Formats: sequence, C-alpha cells, structure tokens
Amino acid sequence: MYPFVRMIKEMVKYAKADPLPVDGVHISHHRCWPWDIDLWRELNNGRTLTMYDLGRIPLAGRTGLSRALIKNRWGLTMAGASVRYRKRIRTFARFEMRSRLVGWDGKFFYVEQTMWLGDDCANQIVYRSAVTDRGGIVSTDRVRTAIGHTGPAPALPDWVQAWIAADATRPWPPEM
Repeated sequence: MYPFVRMIKEMVKYAKADPLPVDGVHISHHRCWPWDIDLWRELNNGRTLTMYDLGRIPLAGRTGLSRALIKNRWGLTMAGASVRYRKRIRTFARFEMRSRLVGWDGKFFYVEQTMWLGDDCANQIVYRSAVTDRGGIVSTDRVRTAIGHTGPAPALPDWVQAWIAADATRPWPPEM
C-alpha cells in the first residue's frame, strides 16, 4: 500500500520550510519499517522507488513547482528511471534522502535522488520527469517561467547525458 501517512507527514513537515532554488537539494530523513522489507529483511526494491516520492514531492513544493502545477492544472509524470543499488537498508535503519534537480532539456526534467546510511550511499536513482496538460507534455521553458526561474539551464552531467543516449537506443515498443 502507498505510504499516505508518511507522505502527509512530509508535506506538513516541509510546508513552511525555506524555499529552495531550482537547483537546491532537499534533505529528508526516514526509517525502514517492517512493512517496507522483502524476504531478506531489507528495503524492498519496489518500495525504494515509492519512498523516493517522499523526497520528490517536498522538493517540488519547496522549488515552487507544486504551486505552478495547481495553478496551471498541470500534471507530473515519470517518463523513465535508472536506479543503482549498492548497500542494503535493513529493517529499522534510519537513512537520509537527498533529492535535487540536475537539469532539463526541452521536454524533460532530470531528478537525482540518493539514500545514505551515514557516509555510505545505499542507492541512487535518476528520473526523467515531464509536466503535462491536456495537450501532452508542457515545455520545460513554460514550466520554468511559471516557477519564476529565469537563469540558464545547467549543463546536464555527462552520466545523465550518457543515460539519455543509451535509453534512446532501446526499441519502442519492446519486441514481443
């Protein structure tokens, strides 16, 4: 089941937090509960993706994106993700999540999130995200204007550009 109570807690906790610039890092702290684990008593890989919502949604609120979505009747969707797991998060472990926008192109925003156990990174994900309206994908320029960002787009890190290029080679639709 989706962690609605946790999401409400995060939204309330960060509702009055200082605004972040578009390239700011949102830091939050979480615990791996028994209902988050798999058979090996560690954070389930699917639950990890759900837990990342607990960092992305407050990030959107603190950067002004949530207000722009509501005002313009826009939606937010995920168009791709790549995750790397490196260290187990065990039951009852407390971990830190860091969420940040690493850049954008004409259609998509790229968000990086990480979970940390002390100084060790347990996992990392990069998401390709799009803002949508009834007509489809809203250009990133329109979204940036709506949140008041007037600066240039940051250069996407080489590893994100390589992921974009590699993902473009995947056949779509997949072979049957």
